[in-house]
Amino acid sequence: METKSNNAKRRELPLYKDDGCSFEGYDPSSLMAETAKLRNLITKRGTLEILIPLCCSTSPVRHKKFRETLKGISSKTLAYRLQELEKGGVLERHSYNEIPPRVEYRLTPKGQELVESVIALLQWMRKWSM
Repeated sequence: METKSNNAKRRELPLYKDDGCSFEGYDPSSLMAETAKLRNLITKRGTLEILIPLCCSTSPVRHKKFRETLKGISSKTLAYRLQELEKGGVLERHSYNEIPPRVEYRLTPKGQELVESVIALLQWMRKWSM
């Protein structure tokens, strides 16, 4: 029968011990946990489709414009995703007390940095043809 310590040893990742790979201040377990959080955020349906247009615009984007341009994503999914991104500090929401109601979204500095990182990753993929 396996013991917990044997099982834990099996889960360790092989790491470079030389100076060629340095993630100073991080251990593999925390990096994997952070990767899971990131994956959970950006791989949900519609998330990148919401973030990328905001990155390419200095003006806020209205909820109505998202609905018009994001084909294949239901209004309910769109509303939920926008709410999640706002709660996570990625988007800033501004609603106006008007009739008809008007709601606009823009990236926060945190959101801008996230989108720039995603674009850098896309450029890496393009460079290495993945």
